[in-house]
Amino acid sequence: MSSSNKHKSTITDLDSILNYVDSSRGLKAKLGESGRIQIYQDLDGKVFSFFAHDISEILHRTDADGKPFIQLNMKGGHKVLFTDTLIGFKPVETIGLDISRIPKVVTTPDLLSVFEAIEESMGAESGADTEVEILKKVYFSILSGGEQVGFDLSFERKWLNRLIASKSRACA
Repeated sequence: MSSSNKHKSTITDLDSILNYVDSSRGLKAKLGESGRIQIYQDLDGKVFSFFAHDISEILHRTDADGKPFIQLNMKGGHKVLFTDTLIGFKPVETIGLDISRIPKVVTTPDLLSVFEAIEESMGAESGADTEVEILKKVYFSILSGGEQVGFDLSFERKWLNRLIASKSRACA
């Protein structure tokens, strides 16, 4: 069970976010001149950007293992989690995908894992078409969730298109 401590967004709370990120092992913060805050994720180099005024609520929480994390509830209704090494977000519900079968919180590195699973399934001899279609929906669910919260995932959006195009050429 997780615990939480709710706060409305203030400069003090922004400082608590920056202090948390500075003490983390895999995140780095940068405050831009325009007031835009950028959180860099070391694992894959992705950047989550936001303005303090975009935050409606900050929750300082702990996970089931007792590790602290921060949840930002954004004014647009999206939620973002800062853990020690990653930035988490909700995948987007996608037609034809049972959203309950994927984690409630995903990260940008999950895109690479799903992409590799798609690649592997496309290389299978037979019966993989259904699995590939499901994996593509999972991929787009994660991709769309990341884009909705503010990640630039244009490169990852092109990955799947390239893979499908190269597979089509190989089969021709």
